[in-house]
Amino acid sequence: MKKNILVGQSGGPTAVINGSLYGVITQAKNNKKDHIGHIYGMINGIEGFLKDQYTDLEQLSDTTLEELKTTPGAYLGSCRFKLPSDLKDPVYVRIFQKFNEMNIGYFFYIGGNDSMDTVSKLSRCASAHNTDIQIIGIPKTIDNDLVSTDHTPGFGSAARFVATSVREIGIDASIYDTDSVTIVEIMGRHAGWLTGAAALARKYDGDNPVFIYLPEVDFCEEQFIADISSALKKRKNIVVCVSEGIHDAQGRFICEYDSAAGTDNFGHKMLAGCGKYLENLIRIRLGIKVRSIELNVSQRCSSVRQSATDLAEAIMAGSFSVDAALSGQTGKMTAFSRLSDDPYHIECTLVDVNQVCNKEKKVPQAWITHNGTDVSKEFIQYVRPLIQGSVMPPEEDGLPVFAYRK
Repeated sequence: MKKNILVGQSGGPTAVINGSLYGVITQAKNNKKDHIGHIYGMINGIEGFLKDQYTDLEQLSDTTLEELKTTPGAYLGSCRFKLPSDLKDPVYVRIFQKFNEMNIGYFFYIGGNDSMDTVSKLSRCASAHNTDIQIIGIPKTIDNDLVSTDHTPGFGSAARFVATSVREIGIDASIYDTDSVTIVEIMGRHAGWLTGAAALARKYDGDNPVFIYLPEVDFCEEQFIADISSALKKRKNIVVCVSEGIHDAQGRFICEYDSAAGTDNFGHKMLAGCGKYLENLIRIRLGIKVRSIELNVSQRCSSVRQSATDLAEAIMAGSFSVDAALSGQTGKMTAFSRLSDDPYHIECTLVDVNQVCNKEKKVPQAWITHNGTDVSKEFIQYVRPLIQGSVMPPEEDGLPVFAYRK
């Protein structure tokens, strides 16, 4: 008997998260004749599914399906919903009852760390009750902080956006013959992969950004002021890139110096504002022209800065996941294994999702240089292949055309 597919998206979106959805849908369609009955999509993830919110993905036109590849955001909608730790909680009875009613045999969840936690709990629950359903996690996150994979879909495009934006900001900052500092705040709570990618913006040694501060290294205000003062003796215009999650030696986020940070549903502090705090600090301490720029959600939703490599890999991850589920795999996350840097080549593999969720991959200390203010050549070698190639979304009247769910 053919079984149906259910796919959802969760957490913060990326520029290519819909590429993975495209990969799932197209590969599922390729296997409909022999293995798959119907293809459903959860609206707003597992939280929406619990409210009976889902859609028939086979109704998508060929045009809309193609537009998915270059559409930012999460086409199916997202959620930040944490399933209970107790696998005997009634919510699991409701979920698997719905699976049974819809004849779901294959479940795919596209997301980051917290989404892999959902995959882990559902797969363990299915195993405990001998439920015949294949559950696979498909990675995505611009933070690139999932363990057991070389990198994550979404990171390459975000890194390309960051490097491009910082190069543009550096050019703009250099037009006046006066001392100035521009602080660029970049996403990254505990892992500095995306902020480190700003180093790609440099055109030559000593070019902006002059300093890059990652959350993997304790941040010291006094040393920061000393770094800026010293650099201004060599050049007038300084661009500094900082991760939103930089913290002091006691673990207190720098943004908390300015105001109390709230928390999300997973207990994570909602970080923003360290760039503004450092802007004011420099203005008070050094009395020079200074501004801060928070790249914010543009880092994850810029379709015009999509990396062709990133998109191709996101699609590949979705397609590979369908094949893995059809072969009987469950409780796994699709991962990337890098085979070579030059020429760049990866392959998809499977890893135990229980070894992925609730862990974070940070930038290796050996890749952080100059007393915590820069990244190494090895870091650059790692990131550069991931930003290669341009993707142009279809246009109408000079603007990109995206897939919209009505």
